[in-house]
Amino acid sequence: MAHRLAGGLKGFDRKVVTLASAGAAQFDARSDPAIRRVSADRRLGATRNLILNAVALREALRFRPHATLSVHIVTSPAAAAIRRALGARTVQYFHAKEIPNKPKLAAFAVRHANTVIAVSAYTSGLVTATEVTPAAIRLIPPGVDLPSDPRPLPAERPTFVTIARLEDRYKGHDVLITALALVRRRVPDVEWVVIGDGPLRPELEELARSGEVADSVRFLGSISDEERNLWLRRADLLAMPSRLPGGNSAGEGFGIAYLEAAAYGKPVVAGNVGGALDAVADKQSGLLVDPTDPGAVADAITRLLLDRELARRLGAAGAERAQSFAWPRIAERVEAVLLETLGPSSRLGVTRRQEDSARTAA
Repeated sequence: MAHRLAGGLKGFDRKVVTLASAGAAQFDARSDPAIRRVSADRRLGATRNLILNAVALREALRFRPHATLSVHIVTSPAAAAIRRALGARTVQYFHAKEIPNKPKLAAFAVRHANTVIAVSAYTSGLVTATEVTPAAIRLIPPGVDLPSDPRPLPAERPTFVTIARLEDRYKGHDVLITALALVRRRVPDVEWVVIGDGPLRPELEELARSGEVADSVRFLGSISDEERNLWLRRADLLAMPSRLPGGNSAGEGFGIAYLEAAAYGKPVVAGNVGGALDAVADKQSGLLVDPTDPGAVADAITRLLLDRELARRLGAAGAERAQSFAWPRIAERVEAVLLETLGPSSRLGVTRRQEDSARTAA
């Protein structure tokens, strides 16, 4: 998200400050905005964010921005400090689970932002639950990269895919294992392809074995974007019945995987809660079901596997809908929020910079 936004905010001179990671130098060499990587050992844990905030403030004092786009609440302290030091306006992103996970920091981020961007109506509700009234709040979903070649590829078996890290139980892999046994009664040769890795993988593999469906599941682990896209082209649908985890935690803030599948013309099965309500148009681009009910999940998957016309219609509508979520369009919406936050006088200055940039590029 940060990379696509930084590359898409063409009306601004941009400076990105973020943590270092493996392969970053090669990746950054192909990026448009200037990127300052902050080296901090992962073993430092939360201390890494303190270092990131300190470096961000130092870089801002040199760069002297008109606005700070804080893409996660862990960078809200730097955004607040930059606002105090330079008068720069702050636009703060909110996703979902970070809000109840770090309630004090979330409240701080709301309090010190000129404008809040929530990725879904569900996330907006979580922001409101901090009991700090935002100065302004805007709903802007995440974007999606539209595929250069969305044409379907043949699959050996009826196939549905799930794309998610195996670290959040609310994603619904456990429910899908139970549902798979029910799907096999009507589609015996079905295959479920699980893309993503994480600490829950051994438990889920054992659950598949004990449920006697292991021969219908393929755990691929972490794979490249290219291989993921090939599976999206092969699959009949994507299923990810995310649920609300309960207690003092949050579930799916939006669900970019739903958009990725839709961009390839694939219908989706999703939970009828949380951010999926914004990501999936029920009975238009996919089917929303009770994510805690394996029977309902199985019925939806089976229906899409057997009713080819329904799957084709939902997939085509999803692909058309995904056009409005393309990253360039989302970046335009975020840029409009930044300009609105800067106000009329500053907006004139940004417009002048846009004109200068256009002349330079020409």
